[in-house]
Amino acid sequence: MAVVIPVTVIIGIGTALYLELYIKRGSIQSIIQTNIANLAGVPSIVYGILGLTVFVRAMDFGNIVLAGGLTLSLLILPIVIVAAQEAVRSVPQHLSEASYGMGATKWQTIRRIILPAALPGILTGSILALSRAIGETAPLTVIGIPALLMAHPGGIFDKFTALPMQIYYWTLDSSLVDEYANLAAATIIVLLLLLFILNSVAVLIRNKFQQRL
Repeated sequence: MAVVIPVTVIIGIGTALYLELYIKRGSIQSIIQTNIANLAGVPSIVYGILGLTVFVRAMDFGNIVLAGGLTLSLLILPIVIVAAQEAVRSVPQHLSEASYGMGATKWQTIRRIILPAALPGILTGSILALSRAIGETAPLTVIGIPALLMAHPGGIFDKFTALPMQIYYWTLDSSLVDEYANLAAATIIVLLLLLFILNSVAVLIRNKFQQRL
């Protein structure tokens, strides 16, 4: 998540602002918009193959934290872009017109008017997309992360595993070692708690900013 969050949020929000407020309406904008919408529905295993080809082999990263984070970023990036675009579109037009009428530049209008008004929708969509990334296993399996890793990664260039992979490993071997069944159950609870906390944070943020607006 230390890799996924900054990459996804910065690129996703920046792309949404560019598509909604800067690019000229026309065939190019329509093609880009259609492709982003299509990418949001692509199976996660395809992103795993893309991550394996680009990050693991072409860039020779190997199955390290950075490669896994970038692969998951590709997976949820279209979702964040679409959510941010919808949030930007929901900002009333008269707010922007009033800002321009007061002499504000386009960037000042975006930073002080549009982004604060669209922030609840952007944050909610981003957090829900990140919740999906936490539970995704298929892309990480394709890039070759181990099912069990005893050493904790110390940075983004170390090998890693993920909670869903740990659950798979302990469930698979529970027939050999009874204690693995208890470990798998405990890990499932931890994963569910993480997802519940993230989803709750998304709701709280949305409610807080909606009340402020």
